[in-house]
Amino acid sequence: MIREIVVYPDKRLKLISKAVESFDAQLHSLLDDMYDTMCAKNGVGLAAIQVGVDLRALIINIPLENEDGEHDQPKENTLEMINPVIIEQDGCEKFQEGCLSIPGVYEDIERAKHVKVEYFDRDGNKKTIEDDDFLAIAMQHEMDHLDGKVFIEKLSYTKRKKFEKEWKRKIKEGKI
Repeated sequence: MIREIVVYPDKRLKLISKAVESFDAQLHSLLDDMYDTMCAKNGVGLAAIQVGVDLRALIINIPLENEDGEHDQPKENTLEMINPVIIEQDGCEKFQEGCLSIPGVYEDIERAKHVKVEYFDRDGNKKTIEDDDFLAIAMQHEMDHLDGKVFIEKLSYTKRKKFEKEWKRKIKEGKI
Protein backbone atom coordinates (compact mmCIF):
# COMPACT_ATOMS: atom_id res chain seq x y z
CA MET A 1 0.00 0.00 0.00
CA ILE A 2 1.28 3.43 -0.91
CA ARG A 3 1.32 5.76 2.07
CA GLU A 4 1.42 9.55 2.18
CA ILE A 5 4.87 11.11 2.52
CA VAL A 6 5.36 13.54 5.41
CA VAL A 7 6.59 16.81 3.86
CA TYR A 8 8.84 19.45 5.44
CA PRO A 9 8.23 21.45 7.67
CA ASP A 10 5.86 18.88 9.26
CA LYS A 11 6.81 18.61 12.95
CA ARG A 12 6.85 14.80 12.78
CA LEU A 13 10.14 15.03 10.85
CA LYS A 14 11.71 16.41 14.06
CA LEU A 15 10.71 13.37 16.16
CA ILE A 16 13.39 11.02 17.42
CA SER A 17 12.09 7.62 16.39
CA LYS A 18 11.55 4.85 18.95
CA ALA A 19 13.39 1.54 18.85
CA VAL A 20 11.54 -1.34 17.21
CA GLU A 21 10.78 -4.01 19.80
CA SER A 22 8.46 -6.36 17.89
CA PHE A 23 9.60 -7.97 14.66
CA ASP A 24 6.05 -8.95 13.80
CA ALA A 25 3.51 -8.85 10.96
CA GLN A 26 2.80 -5.18 11.70
CA LEU A 27 6.47 -4.32 11.13
CA HIS A 28 6.57 -6.45 7.96
CA SER A 29 3.48 -4.65 6.64
CA LEU A 30 5.09 -1.27 7.37
CA LEU A 31 8.29 -2.27 5.53
CA ASP A 32 6.28 -3.55 2.54
CA ASP A 33 4.25 -0.31 2.44
CA MET A 34 7.47 1.72 2.67
CA TYR A 35 8.86 -0.16 -0.34
CA ASP A 36 5.68 0.49 -2.36
CA THR A 37 5.70 4.16 -1.35
CA MET A 38 9.41 4.67 -2.09
CA CYS A 39 9.10 3.11 -5.55
CA ALA A 40 5.92 5.05 -6.37
CA LYS A 41 7.73 8.31 -5.50
CA ASN A 42 10.97 7.36 -7.32
CA GLY A 43 13.07 7.36 -4.15
CA VAL A 44 16.12 5.32 -3.20
CA GLY A 45 15.49 5.33 0.54
CA LEU A 46 12.74 5.96 3.06
CA ALA A 47 12.63 6.16 6.84
CA ALA A 48 9.47 5.12 8.69
CA ILE A 49 8.97 8.63 10.05
CA GLN A 50 8.59 9.83 6.45
CA VAL A 51 5.32 7.90 6.33
CA GLY A 52 4.33 9.12 9.79
CA VAL A 53 5.54 6.15 11.86
CA ASP A 54 8.12 7.05 14.51
CA LEU A 55 9.99 3.73 14.58
CA ARG A 56 13.70 3.21 13.92
CA ALA A 57 13.17 1.48 10.58
CA LEU A 58 14.40 2.43 7.14
CA ILE A 59 14.74 0.95 3.69
CA ILE A 60 17.17 1.59 0.84
CA ASN A 61 16.99 0.25 -2.71
CA ILE A 62 19.55 1.70 -5.09
CA PRO A 63 18.11 1.39 -8.61
CA LEU A 64 19.76 -0.89 -11.15
CA GLU A 65 19.85 0.09 -14.79
CA ASN A 66 18.32 -2.59 -17.02
CA GLU A 67 19.06 -3.36 -20.69
CA ASP A 68 16.60 -0.69 -21.85
CA GLY A 69 18.38 2.00 -19.86
CA GLU A 70 15.47 2.17 -17.42
CA HIS A 71 15.88 1.91 -13.68
CA ASP A 72 14.65 -1.09 -11.78
CA GLN A 73 14.32 -1.62 -8.01
CA PRO A 74 13.60 -5.32 -7.44
CA LYS A 75 12.09 -5.84 -3.99
CA GLU A 76 14.65 -8.54 -3.17
CA ASN A 77 17.40 -5.88 -3.46
CA THR A 78 15.83 -3.77 -0.71
CA LEU A 79 18.00 -3.24 2.34
CA GLU A 80 15.70 -3.16 5.37
CA MET A 81 17.42 -1.76 8.45
CA ILE A 82 15.80 -1.90 11.86
CA ASN A 83 17.38 -0.05 14.82
CA PRO A 84 20.55 0.79 12.82
CA VAL A 85 23.64 2.16 14.56
CA ILE A 86 26.81 3.47 12.93
CA ILE A 87 29.71 1.69 14.63
CA GLU A 88 32.51 3.05 12.42
CA GLN A 89 32.85 6.01 10.11
CA ASP A 90 35.72 7.83 8.49
CA GLY A 91 36.65 10.01 5.56
CA CYS A 92 34.66 12.83 4.09
CA GLU A 93 32.74 13.19 0.86
CA LYS A 94 30.31 15.66 -0.70
CA PHE A 95 27.36 14.25 -2.55
CA GLN A 96 24.24 15.80 -4.03
CA GLU A 97 21.26 14.67 -1.98
CA GLY A 98 17.54 14.96 -2.34
CA CYS A 99 14.70 13.81 -0.10
CA LEU A 100 11.14 12.62 -0.65
CA SER A 101 10.09 14.85 2.27
CA ILE A 102 11.61 17.90 0.56
CA PRO A 103 10.61 17.29 -3.07
CA GLY A 104 12.51 19.02 -5.84
CA VAL A 105 15.40 20.22 -3.66
CA TYR A 106 18.93 18.92 -4.24
CA GLU A 107 22.02 20.13 -2.40
CA ASP A 108 25.63 19.04 -1.96
CA ILE A 109 25.96 17.59 1.53
CA GLU A 110 29.12 16.54 3.34
CA ARG A 111 29.08 13.13 5.01
CA ALA A 112 31.46 10.37 6.07
CA LYS A 113 32.84 8.50 3.05
CA HIS A 114 32.92 5.11 4.79
CA VAL A 115 30.46 3.75 7.34
CA LYS A 116 29.95 0.45 9.09
CA VAL A 117 26.45 -0.10 10.45
CA GLU A 118 24.92 -2.70 12.75
CA TYR A 119 21.19 -3.30 12.36
CA PHE A 120 18.50 -5.95 12.50
CA ASP A 121 16.59 -7.35 9.52
CA ARG A 122 12.78 -7.70 9.48
CA ASP A 123 13.02 -11.00 11.37
CA GLY A 124 15.23 -9.66 14.18
CA ASN A 125 18.52 -11.11 12.93
CA LYS A 126 21.54 -8.94 13.73
CA LYS A 127 23.51 -7.83 10.65
CA THR A 128 26.50 -5.65 9.82
CA ILE A 129 27.10 -3.79 6.57
CA GLU A 130 29.80 -1.40 5.46
CA ASP A 131 30.19 0.74 2.39
CA ASP A 132 32.20 3.66 1.04
CA ASP A 133 30.04 4.51 -1.96
CA PHE A 134 26.48 5.81 -2.55
CA LEU A 135 25.02 3.28 -0.10
CA ALA A 136 27.09 4.86 2.71
CA ILE A 137 25.59 8.26 1.87
CA ALA A 138 22.05 6.84 1.68
CA MET A 139 22.39 5.05 5.03
CA GLN A 140 23.56 8.23 6.76
CA HIS A 141 20.77 10.29 5.14
CA GLU A 142 18.04 7.86 6.21
CA MET A 143 19.51 7.36 9.70
CA ASP A 144 19.42 11.15 10.18
CA HIS A 145 15.63 10.93 9.73
CA LEU A 146 15.48 8.49 12.65
CA ASP A 147 17.11 11.20 14.80
CA GLY A 148 14.73 13.94 13.68
CA LYS A 149 17.08 15.54 11.18
CA VAL A 150 16.68 16.42 7.49
CA PHE A 151 19.56 16.98 5.09
CA ILE A 152 19.00 20.73 4.71
CA GLU A 153 20.09 21.14 8.33
CA LYS A 154 23.62 20.39 7.12
CA LEU A 155 23.62 23.44 4.81
CA SER A 156 25.53 26.60 5.61
CA TYR A 157 23.56 29.35 7.35
CA THR A 158 23.27 31.37 4.12
CA LYS A 159 22.12 28.41 2.00
CA ARG A 160 19.67 27.35 4.69
CA LYS A 161 18.10 30.83 4.89
CA LYS A 162 17.80 30.91 1.08
CA PHE A 163 16.18 27.45 1.10
CA GLU A 164 13.69 28.43 3.85
CA LYS A 165 12.64 31.57 1.95
CA GLU A 166 12.14 29.68 -1.34
CA TRP A 167 10.35 26.79 0.39
CA LYS A 168 7.87 29.13 2.15
CA ARG A 169 7.18 30.82 -1.20
CA LYS A 170 6.50 27.43 -2.87
CA ILE A 171 4.13 26.44 -0.06
CA LYS A 172 2.33 29.78 -0.30
CA GLU A 173 1.95 29.34 -4.07
CA GLY A 174 0.59 25.81 -3.56
CA LYS A 175 3.52 24.15 -5.34
CA ILE A 176 4.26 21.85 -2.39
